[in-house]
Amino acid sequence: MAMNVGPSPDGDDAVISTINTTPLVDVMLVLLIIFLITIPVVTTAIPVALPKERIEVRETKPENVIISVDAQSNIFWYEARVNNVEALTDKLKKVATKKPQPEVQIRGDMSARYEGVGKVLLACQRAGIVKVAFITEPPPLN
Repeated sequence: MAMNVGPSPDGDDAVISTINTTPLVDVMLVLLIIFLITIPVVTTAIPVALPKERIEVRETKPENVIISVDAQSNIFWYEARVNNVEALTDKLKKVATKKPQPEVQIRGDMSARYEGVGKVLLACQRAGIVKVAFITEPPPLN
């Protein structure tokens, strides 16, 4: 029985200089499967019941503009009624030039249609108002 101690003549002990990518492919496939399973769970569809009031103390400053929308979707600038969106936009453009720009606070009646509040938001957008807030009342304590 003989034992060969030196390098083999057919070159089996040569250094392998290629990278084994099998573990990399396995990890990538596992990550792909995880993402395919979790993305539909994260992006929920349709069922909505979002608004929950939260008591947040806000400072009411005298320069803030208060716009109210009543149950019939009439728009009021403080206590004065505004006839149309264009007139509201003109008033808001004058306010938007002030430095610092005041905050517009919208008080929408709970039974009002969204259309009235949407018109106020559209006027704010057209006038270039940056800060818009919705005024709510906290839920009654039981």
